[in-house]
Amino acid sequence: MKNHREAQHRLFEMYAPKMLSVCRYYIKDVQHAKSVMLKGFFKVFSKISSFKSEGNFEGWIRRIMVRESISFLRTQKKIEFSIDDVVIRNEQTNNINIEMDVAQIQQLIDGLPDGYRIVFVMYAIEGYKHKEISKELNISESTSKSQLFKARKLLQQRVIELNKTSYGTI
Repeated sequence: MKNHREAQHRLFEMYAPKMLSVCRYYIKDVQHAKSVMLKGFFKVFSKISSFKSEGNFEGWIRRIMVRESISFLRTQKKIEFSIDDVVIRNEQTNNINIEMDVAQIQQLIDGLPDGYRIVFVMYAIEGYKHKEISKELNISESTSKSQLFKARKLLQQRVIELNKTSYGTI
């Protein structure tokens, strides 16, 4: 399949929409996300012989896209894992009733500081464990856990704010 254009085209058509959304979770700018996705597919096509059929093929492609996205952010010097870059109020966050579409959720995720966003997406969306995240991002497991905690709190806080403004209770 390494040089079989028709098979590559079909594979691209089948997985491109999902893989663009994977890249988009990490990269705010759609054009950059598309570029990273294309680079990821180039890697998929050039390394397809290394896929061992031991796991899920789509999962293998996703991992490549995640790595490419993180690599892109590193080259852009966009990954920072700061300790106190956002003040998080400790409010009661239970019983949040708000309907949100995918675009609103993506916008909330995009609004997270880079370190929070990357760890949140890797853990909550991609299903990575903290040990895998720490290895992939060259951070400690405790930093991964802390970034996830802060990301969740900040997202909850922003959903509460949206909920208040959506229902006129401010």
